[in-house]
Amino acid sequence: MEEASVPRNDPYASMRNVEFRYFLVIRFATIFALAMQFAIIEWKVYILTRDPLNLGLIGLAEFIPAFCLALFAGNIVDKKEKRGMVLKCLLGYVFVGTGLFLLTWDDVMRGVPQSWVLFMIYFFVCCGGIIRAFVSPSNFSLLGLLVPRELYVNATTWSTSAWQIGAIAGPALGGLCIAAFGVHWSMLLVLGCILVALFCILQIKRKPVHYKEMGETVKERLTKGLKFVWDTKVLLNAMTLDMFAVLFGGSVAMITIYANDILKVGPEGFGALRAAPAIGAFLTMMALAYRPIVTKPGIKLLAAVFGFGLCIIVFGISKNFILSMAALFGSGMLDGISVIIRQTILQLKTPDDMRGRVSSVSSIFVGSSNELGSFESGVAARIMGPVGSVVFGGCMTLGIVITTYIISPAMRKLDLKA
Repeated sequence: MEEASVPRNDPYASMRNVEFRYFLVIRFATIFALAMQFAIIEWKVYILTRDPLNLGLIGLAEFIPAFCLALFAGNIVDKKEKRGMVLKCLLGYVFVGTGLFLLTWDDVMRGVPQSWVLFMIYFFVCCGGIIRAFVSPSNFSLLGLLVPRELYVNATTWSTSAWQIGAIAGPALGGLCIAAFGVHWSMLLVLGCILVALFCILQIKRKPVHYKEMGETVKERLTKGLKFVWDTKVLLNAMTLDMFAVLFGGSVAMITIYANDILKVGPEGFGALRAAPAIGAFLTMMALAYRPIVTKPGIKLLAAVFGFGLCIIVFGISKNFILSMAALFGSGMLDGISVIIRQTILQLKTPDDMRGRVSSVSSIFVGSSNELGSFESGVAARIMGPVGSVVFGGCMTLGIVITTYIISPAMRKLDLKA
């Protein structure tokens, strides 16, 4: 491949691959649509119910199918052609987006009881969780087939950055669109972005399938990814640290309540608050594309997650919009370091024929903790209020980092060069 001859210190090395550029657009358009969609749903549900627990149930509705199907999905992805799998996932998102577009149309839903509207929202979110079980390992596996191995670090940085740009713009534009056009017509933009991703995946050629039948039982195939992660202690430690940090330290579910009831900044402020962590993460990742982390990455990972917990505590107690924005921005910057280190380990350590299954295990550890964290925040907010919930989560994150530092010498000695 031509890209293999590009100097490894070239920050744009992987970008010279045409198919990889289409892949970046897919990553951006998909997460932009899903992040905007999730933000709009959160706003709609809270306006309907004014109950933080219902916000937590949105996360739970996506977590349960994504968690339960993860190992099964990874096994399927390893055995199937990766470009085709991404295409099917995008078609599934078109179904979900169309359903939510119709569900938020007053002319369609006039006379339907509120309880049924909520039920259907949770149903479509659940469908999105089923798709997510497949889309995460499919994207991860496809990335590994688009660029040569020596460009994995560079490609991972750009891929994660594209994801973060979408995560920034989605909620921010979602808040602005709610204010300008309302919930229903904002959903139309979500559908448009998914169609863009659908067009781009058709520009990528079908890829070879590296899976080889080894005469394994179904149980052995499904659990092989778990065993690989368990045996690769550095990967296990990084996933576990990130999982608990996101589970307890995630404050995204409470931003709706803060924007409405504490900071009183309306949908525009809601969009800005939702975008602040992703902006911070994106800027960090852009910097790391030029100056990758090579020395003491384990210590830097622990320090970044510790700082993330402190930022969450500051956000929890803040009554000032600017300070709240700064705290969320800082949490995103520090979280960006964690994501890059973890994704780099994942790409470098995973064999080609196991990428789907190992990525599915990663989604169990890390991806699903976002939704489960939203549920935890909703339950905690019902018990101790939104401020108590966020501060409690930040303090738990600090405790997890300290515990990991003490009991995990592998994390302290982590060396990405090795």
